[in-house]
Amino acid sequence: MEIMMEYSCEGYRKLSRRALFAGAMGLCATRALTQVAFRKDGEKDGRVLVFLFLRGGCDGLNTIVPYGDDAYHRLRPSLALRKQDVLPLDDRFGMHPALRSLLPLYQEGDMAIVHAVGSQDRSRSHFEAMSAIERGVAYAGEPVSNGWVARYLAAKGGTQDPLQALAFAPVLPDSLKGSTGALALEDLKQYRLAGGSEGRRRLHESLWKLYQQGDDRFSVAGRQTLKALEIVERLPDVTEVNRHGYPASDLGKALAQTALLIESGVGLEVACLEKGGWDTHVAQGATEGWHASLLTDLADSLAAFSNHLGKEMERVTVVVATEFGRRAYENAGLGTDHGRGSVLFVLGKGVAGGRIYGEWPGLEPEALEEPGDLRVTTDYRAVLSSVLAARMGAEALLPEVFPGYSGARLALAPA
Repeated sequence: MEIMMEYSCEGYRKLSRRALFAGAMGLCATRALTQVAFRKDGEKDGRVLVFLFLRGGCDGLNTIVPYGDDAYHRLRPSLALRKQDVLPLDDRFGMHPALRSLLPLYQEGDMAIVHAVGSQDRSRSHFEAMSAIERGVAYAGEPVSNGWVARYLAAKGGTQDPLQALAFAPVLPDSLKGSTGALALEDLKQYRLAGGSEGRRRLHESLWKLYQQGDDRFSVAGRQTLKALEIVERLPDVTEVNRHGYPASDLGKALAQTALLIESGVGLEVACLEKGGWDTHVAQGATEGWHASLLTDLADSLAAFSNHLGKEMERVTVVVATEFGRRAYENAGLGTDHGRGSVLFVLGKGVAGGRIYGEWPGLEPEALEEPGDLRVTTDYRAVLSSVLAARMGAEALLPEVFPGYSGARLALAPA
């Protein structure tokens, strides 16, 4: 990661340092102890949305590769992958070989791909592009302060659990900003009382006595939170689920812990995850190298998550997005600069997968967006609104979640 940060642009380095600083300031999970309402006892778990953000701008052209487009090879004489390098999906597109572990999910119809997707924000700024997508708006400058996931949870209403909305991140991402009960933590082990095991047990008993009698919302919140702490305390360590093949990476650990929460029945409804390092300005690599190593971790982590949950993936939907793609042509440093259109993945049993969605604009000079980028032909909100409507049962909530958006949706996730 040290090398990746060295060759990333200054804007991305500033964003990464900002997140690190905020995390060091101790934004702790327990702040939500008295901020949430809860499910009724015995209420069954429902559908779960996992939103994974690839920070830095993933190069969609070398992820789902348009190997059948001659212009692609002309624009990237050193970085382009040839037909024999990729995992062919059709006559035009192929998966980068580092995504091999995702190919079975695609072939079984449990993974859909959307190409040339993005927002209407043309700033090519990491901060502004991330802000637009995570707040669910067209442009970063729109006067919307909360995140699209937070608006979904608020519009959905009803009851909440202490672990209803969770971000595996050093700080709460913009997508969850405005959600009063959302937690941000990098490891579930942070969600525990202070002290050693015996000290935690005694403190838990004392707090339980304090909260067990009252019917006010603080007492109810205290009891429910203590129940959640008990569940987290009993969860197996990530190393105990390695039989599912999770990589020894931050993303692998975060997805493993997300799966454990889904299995445990704590009421998790939304998990926001992130993987940084995609700002590949220099020495990006083709079949191997910086970008390929990122893709390997991404694919192996997602495949392990799907394998771990098995049939549970019928009620779990994973959306993988990034702020923008990379320039269509390679630069002098054998990397790629900030661009526009990229790729987006949707995973889950029952999604209308096994195909690539979106209009392909082509890479000929007249088809590119100045100064040389893959044009965005599918608004990212078309995908997210389709997922919320068909997979999360939230059709009626869409005007509140994506205010002002009335564009077409994709039939990629039948209920």
